[in-house]
Amino acid sequence: MKLDLLYEFQPAIAPYDAKPHPDGQRDAEVQVYHEAFEQIQLADRLGFETVWVVEHHFRERRSACPTPEAVLGGLALTTKDIRLGFGVVLMPFGFGHPARVAERVATVDVMSRGRVEWGTGRSTPMEQTAFGVPTTEESKEQWREAVGIVAQMWEKERFSYESPNLSMPERVQTPKPYQRPHPPCWVAAGSEHSAEVAGEAGVGLLSFSLFQPVSSMAGHIAAYRGAYARSTTPLTRVPNDRVGAYTLVHCCDDMDEAADYGLWRSVKWWYHHLAEFTLEWEFPNLSPEEQKEVFPLLETQVDAEVDVDRYQEEDMIICGTPEMCLEKILRYEEAGVDQLLCYIQFGMLPHEKVMRCLDLLGTKVIPELEKRGHRVSASATS
Repeated sequence: MKLDLLYEFQPAIAPYDAKPHPDGQRDAEVQVYHEAFEQIQLADRLGFETVWVVEHHFRERRSACPTPEAVLGGLALTTKDIRLGFGVVLMPFGFGHPARVAERVATVDVMSRGRVEWGTGRSTPMEQTAFGVPTTEESKEQWREAVGIVAQMWEKERFSYESPNLSMPERVQTPKPYQRPHPPCWVAAGSEHSAEVAGEAGVGLLSFSLFQPVSSMAGHIAAYRGAYARSTTPLTRVPNDRVGAYTLVHCCDDMDEAADYGLWRSVKWWYHHLAEFTLEWEFPNLSPEEQKEVFPLLETQVDAEVDVDRYQEEDMIICGTPEMCLEKILRYEEAGVDQLLCYIQFGMLPHEKVMRCLDLLGTKVIPELEKRGHRVSASATS
């Protein structure tokens, strides 16, 4: 098991509310970026494997990061060892031409001398409708087509393409990635069916445990592994059968102290915000089976008190002392997770406590995980 980080760049709550718009928003966004860079630079020194940076658009109060390539480019020059994950690039054509994706990702790979992990995805209806992207099955096909196009651009000296979705005359794509033939590819997947699609495509799986017990996520991972083993038509020539999963993580010296400085308030704020967003934008697009599975839990988060005890007991989140966190993390390893994406900057947690969380994970937890070894190597060729 490797420990990664995931950053959405949630604007700091206190400055956001301290001034009228837009001054409060501006102050909050400046603060979160500079604090995040300090945290990631510490994580680099402590031995975290990868930092993943999202591409979100119009996510008020939740995420101020629409351009992961800018953030990762900065990190390429201010970190040494930590790998740099696009978490994820939105691939349907309405979000951007595949040539632009190839250029952005390859540039960061060159700047970092081969540290990029190429996460891909389809986005949410809130973003899709703003960019004119289909919210139907068509977006899945566009994701698959775009991933294949980008991989070919990186490998071929000259590239041209013709399909109902895209017409491109012959061109030379530059720069080429540092890794040969290109960075490992991943896809975000939130259901068992999506996990099987990832396996059939021969790409890494990015999952989560936020609204499901680890035992349920283990079923998705098993479905992914089975589909990967059966895959005969991978989208790229870079094999990647790793599984990453993200959840809220906070490692602390003392649980009572953590409660005093806002740990549980932060968890409740985060879940309440996520539930409101999901019910408004995601729920209408879920299948009847998925609606039946997730609606009772989401409804509880919006209309009543968030049950943090349940999340903690069922390991949907990982909060506690180093010993407690290690015990929970090992349950993710048992479920088949190779890389745990620790979401550590959330709610109203103070920056200094997030830095302490990183220090405890890096000095107390990572050494114990290293003793156990790893199922796969997270290194790519260069």
